[in-house]
Amino acid sequence: MRPANELELAEAIRDAAGPLRVVGGGTRSIGPAPVGEVLETSGLSGISLYEPGALTIVAAAGTPLAQVEAELARGGQRLPFEVPDLRGLLQREGVSTIGGVVAANASGPRRIQAGACRDSLIGVRFVDGVGTVIKNGGRVMKNVTGYDLVKLIAGSHGCLGVLSEVAFKVLPRPEVEATLIRDALDPAAAVQAMSQALGSPFEVTGAAYLGGQVRLRIEGMAGSVAYRTAALAKLLGAGWQAVDAATSAALWLEIRDVQAFAGKPGQVWRISVKPSDMVQVLAGLAGAQTLCDWGGGLIWARVEEPVDVRGVIAPLGGHASLIRAEAGFAQVPAFQPEAPAIAALTAGLRAKFDPKGTLNRSLMG
Repeated sequence: MRPANELELAEAIRDAAGPLRVVGGGTRSIGPAPVGEVLETSGLSGISLYEPGALTIVAAAGTPLAQVEAELARGGQRLPFEVPDLRGLLQREGVSTIGGVVAANASGPRRIQAGACRDSLIGVRFVDGVGTVIKNGGRVMKNVTGYDLVKLIAGSHGCLGVLSEVAFKVLPRPEVEATLIRDALDPAAAVQAMSQALGSPFEVTGAAYLGGQVRLRIEGMAGSVAYRTAALAKLLGAGWQAVDAATSAALWLEIRDVQAFAGKPGQVWRISVKPSDMVQVLAGLAGAQTLCDWGGGLIWARVEEPVDVRGVIAPLGGHASLIRAEAGFAQVPAFQPEAPAIAALTAGLRAKFDPKGTLNRSLMG
């Protein structure tokens, strides 16, 4: 099924005789494919509102992400949260949709400064599991009334409802960017440097660690970037090198899209921990290829031999998602198993929004 508008979407869900597998562009889904008839959202497409002066854009959920980004670029603006493109990592083709971005809460390196996708989302329209159209939030940033279903639906992977429309606050594109790099740092020194940079007044918008190299990004007006880059390098001490804007952009695409793992065998894990725990996690994953973002709070790990990744992070209180499993997800669930209290809340929400278990059944347990 491929509804062409919200009314058809609601009718399709209401009249469904069995479970539905919700699909956007098919570029971000993880875990086993849910059972059921395919329900495509790509037919709900188009930008219905873009007001650069109000820093607001509204689009149908099936609108290609590239179309949204191109429209914002013409207005000198961008989505704040730097959407990752994981098609290379996941060996996928297809067209990423803006609804899929929200469903996955897809957020890149700039999250440490601008927040996640859900933090820029100001309004949604979606259809629940019984075919009811629900609206929450608005098309302006001052709308704060009602329950915050906007943040609830972001990251729910289509299990609570099928998005039909999303509204974002956006930000101006910076004039330039620059990155400070330093090589041959061990994990402890890397965490210290990233923490020092993120705690400085110089507005770092990226802090990553890959192959022994720390990368620190600064964006903004040319004069400001030059000043802040030099001041940060002085604060951190000797050994830091600044790269130009073009090189900087390429370095952060590598981080954003986890390019270092693309085309290589093995499981790929996405691990969230406190940045201060990065050193302990990397020690527990000795032998794995790793990439650390968000100042050490996000760790990507590629392992070719079976590793109990969740066992490694269990004492730290973090969580880990299995993003790519070459042998399938039968033995290891894609999503972090929830604590009993959280699982009860999740079950209650799903029972409320999808009482018949129609949407993406079995995807998240």
